[in-house]
Amino acid sequence: MNSFNQHAIRQSGFTLIEIMVVIVILGILAAVVVPNIMSRPDEARIAKAKQDIRALSTALDLYKLDNYAYPTTDQGIEALASKPTSAPEPKHYREEGYLKKVPLDPWQNPYQYLNPGEHGLIDIYSLGPDQTPSEDDIGSWNLE
Repeated sequence: MNSFNQHAIRQSGFTLIEIMVVIVILGILAAVVVPNIMSRPDEARIAKAKQDIRALSTALDLYKLDNYAYPTTDQGIEALASKPTSAPEPKHYREEGYLKKVPLDPWQNPYQYLNPGEHGLIDIYSLGPDQTPSEDDIGSWNLE
């Protein structure tokens, strides 16, 4: 019964040296990665706006497939989250809607919507960081 050697039983875990090496590696990674991310917040916001516009465009296409037309400018993209009550009322509106909630742009403002659009059949866009109509607008017409 006493055949167990006290020295044979070892506790497993990390040594202080191993923990310190991991902390140093994480520190080096943070020093390299964080400045690259933090120096580009506007680029990240623009990329998010483009992705939101693509998602809104897809939801609007589904709306059109079900109801044979896009929402009017007055109905807006809010028609994707709640059934419009103004004319023309959609006859085949999905019970659950097309989006749970219409997102705000990365600058916390509503996306703009035009039907008919100035740049295409429909226009979905954000006024961008300056929040005024200008060349820096991010729209369904300039997603590349």
